[in-house]
Amino acid sequence: MTLIAALASRRLAPHHASRLGAAAFGPAWATTSRACRPFATASGDITGSLKNVGISLTSIKRNPSIDTCYADATKNEPGTHVTSSGALAALSGAKTGRSPSDKRVVDEPAHSSNVWWGPVNIKLPKKSFAANRKKAVDFLNSRDQLYVVDGYAGADPKYQMKIRIICSRAYHALFMHNMLIRPTKEQLETFGEPDFTIFNAGATPADTSVEGVTSKTSVALSFDEKEMVILGTEYAGEMKKGVFTILHYLMPQRDVLSLHTSANEGINAEKDVSFFFGLSGTGKTTLSADPRRRLIGDDEHCWSAKGVFNIEGGCYAKAVDLSAEKEPEIFHAIRKGSVLENVILDPKTKMVDYTKTDITENTRACYPIDFIPNAKIPSVGGHPKNIILLTCDAFGVLPPVAKLTPEQAMYHFISGYTAKIAGTEVGVTEPQATFSACFGQPFLVWHPMKYAEMLAQKLKEHNTNVWLINTGWTGGKYGVGKRIPLKYSRAIIDAIHSGELSKTIETSPQNYPVFNLSIPAGGVKDVPDKILNPADAWADKKAFNKQIEHLAGLFTKNFKSFGSGVDSLKKAGPVL
Repeated sequence: MTLIAALASRRLAPHHASRLGAAAFGPAWATTSRACRPFATASGDITGSLKNVGISLTSIKRNPSIDTCYADATKNEPGTHVTSSGALAALSGAKTGRSPSDKRVVDEPAHSSNVWWGPVNIKLPKKSFAANRKKAVDFLNSRDQLYVVDGYAGADPKYQMKIRIICSRAYHALFMHNMLIRPTKEQLETFGEPDFTIFNAGATPADTSVEGVTSKTSVALSFDEKEMVILGTEYAGEMKKGVFTILHYLMPQRDVLSLHTSANEGINAEKDVSFFFGLSGTGKTTLSADPRRRLIGDDEHCWSAKGVFNIEGGCYAKAVDLSAEKEPEIFHAIRKGSVLENVILDPKTKMVDYTKTDITENTRACYPIDFIPNAKIPSVGGHPKNIILLTCDAFGVLPPVAKLTPEQAMYHFISGYTAKIAGTEVGVTEPQATFSACFGQPFLVWHPMKYAEMLAQKLKEHNTNVWLINTGWTGGKYGVGKRIPLKYSRAIIDAIHSGELSKTIETSPQNYPVFNLSIPAGGVKDVPDKILNPADAWADKKAFNKQIEHLAGLFTKNFKSFGSGVDSLKKAGPVL
């Protein structure tokens, strides 16, 4: 049964009936603007709408201004300060990152057969969701003040969703002010009922006596109720990724591929769009932030029949070791209106020390996308010409660049490989492989093969090139070899965008064994030929052979975890 059919057949509870209607997943989204703009504040009466979902408190600030968020946060939220650059620095409490093990999806007949249950999506009974929801609503109603943020997810008006955030912290309101696409005053006045509502009651713990709730933290999502409930964590990223998870389920039902990727576009060519996939530490943010190209978005996108569109209205960048020299666009985006999470300030000057990780290594900066000078507004583009899969291979055996066949693209997309290096976590003394399906496993709802098949179809339709780029080690594993210099990775990406790398591989191809990859034999501008084939860069050939076989075995073992549904792609992986 399709989602729309399921909704049509379902007898809706009174407090949901009015807000679904024809607008729930249909063309009514087309009435909203694609532009990212400052939030329009609104004094419109939404108390009736809120009462329908159980919110009886009347002290509500809807889409509060930046100044209001600053004033309320610094007054009422301990540890909140305005930094020397004008950003709002806030603390997220005990949780300084997402809690993927506490994520739950309600087991509902209309959706259960679609969900990839197991490693990511854990079932929650409907009665447990109702208990969580009641606890959240009771907590929110007990506050002196609540904030409601209404905005859009999806820069293409045809596919936009209306999202409502109900929260008790001004810091959370400002965060989602930045991360959602901001409506005009006129759009806010005619916003109507949301398509999805997030109840953020993260300051109160979950009840572990509720069936399916296993800790004081719970992030629960119901597609029937069109609601998400957050308990026991004040980390703002749960809201951001909650919105992404919602679209990650709904968009494929509309034949739109949702992707955990950044995207940019050539200055003078809308057909020159590139996607950058990559896990933490692969260089995704750095390599996709190119002053010679326009930024469409840094993290979450959809690929429709028209092209690419950003899901978000802002960016959420890691702040550790941030500097004006290394990442000037991000550094200078941190000003009034931005949010900094869990950073260390000088108590007198209020200057941020981005090198300090006293609270967490996951310090973050959140800002509207138009704070980036070369951002493209509206955040839409054509079909991608190139897709770049980034990996940081600490084993030192993957090549700096390889061109993938469509089948290999699906295989490596599903694998989502990178490696942790020694010292990054307690107990990690050797390179450690990390696999995250579709480069965003925690946010998947469907089985990875669903997204991979949609990707393959679009690659075929639009003749898109797919590249695997290793920004990790060469000449040996971590501790023996050296990391591939950033300037070489940039030169490779420049050669991809110019079209020269495709020509080079066509004229002087070389097959890289075991992984069976097509790599250039040489001739990549500003990149030494000796590093293009890892086997040539290793002095110890015996150690190289042992290491490449080890990594190939890890790929094979990981792929088995997806079950028989991916058998058709096994031949695209490494062969020992």
